[in-house]
Order: sequence, then C-alpha cells, then structure tokens
Amino acid sequence: MLKLPVLAPRRDPEQRGWLRGAPPPRWVRALPVALILAVCAATLLSPGPLDVGFLLGAIPPLAVLSYGPLTTALFGGLAVVLLTLPFFQLNQPGDTDLETVCFVAALSVFLSFVRSRRDTQLDLERTVAEAAQRAVMPPLPARVGPVRCAGLYRAAQRGTLVGGDFFDVRPSPAGVRAVMGDVQGHGLAAVATVAALLGSFREAVLDRPDLTAVAAALDRRLVLDSAQTRHAELFATAALLEFSDDARSVRVITCGQPPPILLRDGKATEIEAAPWTPLGLGLPGSAPCQDGKSVLLQPGDALFLASDGVSEARDARGAFYPLLDRLPLLGGAGDPAALAQRVLADLLACCGNVQDDVTMLILTPCPPDEP
Repeated sequence: MLKLPVLAPRRDPEQRGWLRGAPPPRWVRALPVALILAVCAATLLSPGPLDVGFLLGAIPPLAVLSYGPLTTALFGGLAVVLLTLPFFQLNQPGDTDLETVCFVAALSVFLSFVRSRRDTQLDLERTVAEAAQRAVMPPLPARVGPVRCAGLYRAAQRGTLVGGDFFDVRPSPAGVRAVMGDVQGHGLAAVATVAALLGSFREAVLDRPDLTAVAAALDRRLVLDSAQTRHAELFATAALLEFSDDARSVRVITCGQPPPILLRDGKATEIEAAPWTPLGLGLPGSAPCQDGKSVLLQPGDALFLASDGVSEARDARGAFYPLLDRLPLLGGAGDPAALAQRVLADLLACCGNVQDDVTMLILTPCPPDEP
C-alpha cells in the first residue's frame, strides 16, 4: 500500500475568532496598558519635552475593543490625567490635545456601552439559535446498543450548526439503525428539510419492519413535502445501515449517497452496495425495493461514512481528497471521535477551506461478548 505523508494540520477557518464574537485575546486587552507604558517611558527617557500627547487619544478606542463602559471611562480618565500632569510635559503645545482626548474618551464610553448591549443581545440570540439547531440534530451518544458511534458536523454556512447534511443513530426492534444523508442545497434554507427527514427516520425505525421500508418512508416524506410547495423539487441522498442484535453483521442501502467505507486490518474498502436513485424524486423506482448489501463484521472493524464535502473536496491543483488512501494512515477504530477529528484536520491541510458541508459518521460494532 502506498504510504502517504501525514500533512500538517491547518487551523479550522470555522472556529470562531474574536472578530466573529469570541472573547478578545490577551494581547488585545493589553493594548491600552501597553500604549500608556510606552508613552510614559518615552517621555521619561527623552532629554526634552515630547509632543506625543496625541497618542493618548488612542487609549479609549483601544479599550472599547475589550472592556465595558466603566473600564473604558477609567482608561479615558487616566489618559486625561497623564496629559495634564506637569511632570510628563505632554500638553505644552496647547489645549488642543486635551480637548481632543476628552472628546474621544467620552465618545469611546458611549461606543463601549452600545457594544456591550449589542454583544449581550447577540449572545442571547446565538444561544437560542444553537438550542434550536441542536434540537433538530442533537449530538450522538457515545454508544447505541452494541455500536459505538461518533459524528462530526461542520456546516458550510458560518455561524450555523446544521446545514444540508444529517445523520442519526437509533435503536429499534430489528437492531441499531443509522442514517447519513444530504438534502438539496445547504445552509439554513435546508434545515426544514433536514428536520422533516430526521423526524421521519426516528418514527420509521420504530415501526418499519426492514431497512427498505425505512428508506421508503423517507422517500414518501420528501415527495409529500415537495408536492405541498410549488416548484420545490426536494430530493436527498442517503445511506442507511441496520446492525444485527449482536452487531456481527450490518445491512447497507445507499440512495445516491457515497457507500460506507469498511476499515479492517489497516485497510479501507468501500462496501459495494447496489445504488438506488436519490430520495424524493417521485420516480416509480426511487425507493429501494431490495434488502440491500449484507456484510459480516469482525472484531476491530469500523464503518466510516462521509458526505460529498469530504469525498469531493479538491486541493489547489484540482485533485480530489484521497479519502481511501488517507484513512488507514489516520488510525483505525480505537477512538471513533478522535479519528473524525484527524480526518477533518487532514482534509483542511490538504484542501484548505472546504466550502461544502463536511459530515462524518463512524460506527464501531462491539458485540456483547467483547470487552
């Protein structure tokens, strides 16, 4: 097998920085203090008076970036005090610097008050939005019956937790059932379709006798929703899995979705399941009518499912991300959550900022008689 070098990870551009709502870093909070110390040191070390009092006017605006109105007012008052102290001789040219600093300090206090109120409102709205999105697709438990599972979701639209991809793992009378899919479009516009499909899946896994009937229920849900909205043309791709009660075998059905990848003995191979058309097209044969592909599982196996945001990602030269080649180098089924993070870091290092939804689902069977 070809040994590929493990690429150095890049910073995930979806991580929220301080310019996008995160708390400011320490160096930003230290800027007002650093400027005060620099002006004082320059005037003390200079043999004669320095006309650098205008620099003190930058202290209140720098405080606005990190502090509230009260602290900003304290920094503004300190700047005025330094400007008027005869010891530093910063105001010898006249009163222009003093008037300017006082005006800028008062304006900075007002801006800090407005920013603080807006940050509080944005934090509340972000909390409500995250709670609503997590209600649509809550985090996966570490284990569902005899199956360990880990999911990773990185939405294409910034500031969102749910986009056009979806996955879920649920227990059922027939065994553990899982789904991963991708609806038409991405971002907030696709959340309603994702919510409808996940609700239909969670109901179908309890009532439908086989995996084919679960896929048919998802197809019917999309067809009905599309009929109620003019020119909706809703469709989705999906891969459905059903583990046996002892997790020693799995049945796979793919409807336009990339097939699951079986990780076994340091190798990664795609499960050759007969593909069906995407769900929701309303075609006579759009819902699968066969039982799908059945695979016997061995101790240490893992099933890796990824959206097209992973398999179709391209690097700067236009080459596709070599998922099958990279997976064996990034680790096996020891820790599913860690494997998903390593694949994401390697994907970003190889292809840079991926513009599509990036979704991964890793399922590791653990039969009851195994530790």
